[in-house]
Amino acid sequence: MALSTPPDQDIVVIGATGDLATRRLLPAFYNLERENLLPQRGNIVGFALNDWTDQDFRVHALKAVSFHSRTGLDERIWDRLSARLRFVAGNGDGLADLRRVLDLDRRLVYLSVPPSSVPTIVQGLGGVDLADGTSLVVEKPFGHDLPSAQQLNHTIHEVFPEERVFRIDHYLGKETVQNLLVFRFANPLFEREWNNDGIHRIEITVAETEGVGRRGRFYEETGALRDIVQNHLFQLLALIAMEAPVRMTPEAIRAEKAKLLAAARPIDPADVIRGQYTAGSIDGSTVAGYREEEGVNPDSATETYTALRMNIDSWRWGGTHFYLRTGKRLARRETRIVIVFRDAPLNFFETTEVKRLVSQKLHIRIQPNEGISLTFVLKEPGPVVTTQKVEMDFSYGESFKLTPPESYERLLHDAMVGDHTLFISEPEVVRGWEVVTPVLEAPPPIVPYTAGSLGPAEANELIAPRLWHALED
Repeated sequence: MALSTPPDQDIVVIGATGDLATRRLLPAFYNLERENLLPQRGNIVGFALNDWTDQDFRVHALKAVSFHSRTGLDERIWDRLSARLRFVAGNGDGLADLRRVLDLDRRLVYLSVPPSSVPTIVQGLGGVDLADGTSLVVEKPFGHDLPSAQQLNHTIHEVFPEERVFRIDHYLGKETVQNLLVFRFANPLFEREWNNDGIHRIEITVAETEGVGRRGRFYEETGALRDIVQNHLFQLLALIAMEAPVRMTPEAIRAEKAKLLAAARPIDPADVIRGQYTAGSIDGSTVAGYREEEGVNPDSATETYTALRMNIDSWRWGGTHFYLRTGKRLARRETRIVIVFRDAPLNFFETTEVKRLVSQKLHIRIQPNEGISLTFVLKEPGPVVTTQKVEMDFSYGESFKLTPPESYERLLHDAMVGDHTLFISEPEVVRGWEVVTPVLEAPPPIVPYTAGSLGPAEANELIAPRLWHALED
């Protein structure tokens, strides 16, 4: 189904001069304008502490689009977008000034700000009568722990009802993630094996080659568990393991995700490995260790790597282990789900050259090189029965001959039309924090790993005697 043009509305980006707005949001607005997927009427208003004019903001936005748009710069499209851009300085009576420049009764306000700023801004929006007719987009992390997440939800709901709150996790906007539901529920061949009888384990990996960069001070307050596991990884887990929704509506899909997370057993700290990168080499370049990064405590005990084992207490998944891992400064940038099917109960080829059969695996590549591959075993040509692992591979780029839209383009559009399907519900947030609370209360010790490696060797103990799939596969 083609995406529809959103209803007329003004769009406000609070924190419009920050890194997220510059690298993601402004280029996304440009590409939506290119596809005629912005409202026909309505301005895009930047709001930040900078003492800027409208023209200053347009110059900033032009640089952002020129450097970061996936489609390049077309002057005709830019002229159309530029005519929509306005800027309001956030100093003094900034929110009152913002209220005066908004022309339409419907608005989308995007909070591209640090989590600590969200409550004050939400209360301020209510104080200048900007709640009615406004939908609110909130970036993760949604709180720092369970009590803070509950307090944040309470503060937001004092001003905005839940149906107008959009908790954004950009992973849910990725094309391959959106396809998880179609792949599972439109292909009964796989869904009939999608249970503890057919699947031995599921691995979900979010690996990054980048370090914390200039976000050291933020990361010191967050760490990998809060930054990636509690949101990105749990959302992928929910989509890969949820039951089929009764219908393909936002409410039904989010209800099944929440039910899956409700069945997740709180994580035992003994099933968690926390690591921190030390100096090493990435792509031939020497990089500093985490404790040498800007804004990081030299004695920091913040994890930049987390690997864990968890279980889902349901009839579908009882006995199947789920292994989640994420880390910075690893050997390769990769987000992948690996489904490892159970081995055959008997090896009928034991009297041949085949001593052991290779487990069948389904690889769902979310980034880079989005696609899906299935490994299986065939006989090699010749008189002797020997086997060879082969692979059927589907690549989005090769099959569809196009570059998928950036995740923020889809998510911004869905927020403008009021579609919650790819956004996180309050019950999902709360349960995610409940599941990780035992680890936050009794965190395992930090173990070091070298930048450019596969992570700490101790992570292999979680999955032994088997091995994690290699990042370079």
